Amino acid sequence: MSVAITDERPADAAAIRALVESAFAGAPYASGNEGRIVDGLRADGDMTFSLVAVQDGVVVGHLAASPARVGTAPGWLAIGPLAVAPALQRQGIGSRLLEAALQRATRAGAPGLVLVGDPGYYGRFGFAAAPGLTYRATDAHHILRRTLAGPAATGEIRFAPALQGA
Repeated sequence: MSVAITDERPADAAAIRALVESAFAGAPYASGNEGRIVDGLRADGDMTFSLVAVQDGVVVGHLAASPARVGTAPGWLAIGPLAVAPALQRQGIGSRLLEAALQRATRAGAPGLVLVGDPGYYGRFGFAAAPGLTYRATDAHHILRRTLAGPAATGEIRFAPALQGA
């Protein structure tokens, strides 16, 4: 299976939405808004970068990165949603997307990345919960950070508007 990780192209938008919706359908942690979140980030100009995994010309994975503020620290990036086609999950596609995002964020000079997610999955990539890191009424165990450069920021996370409504 040859999967290429590339930047999203304008023609990928509909395929990305369908993929994200199918990847999150029925998941106990899903809000049901994941497809609209990606569309909203794009429409608002808040998509810092959007990566796709493509196999045989078909989008089989997607990762969105958008601006975030942690406490008073600007310049952080939020990761999410991260989605892989249900039939291809657990084959390393999500890992490849996340590794590519970490490289992109590091090259761009981002101080770090934040997300709300499963610490068991994201912990493999250096994400961890941190004392003093908060997001609304979300369980602190699922609010994760990975510092790339400089001091580790703490405080309330402010995501881009499309993610705030998630």
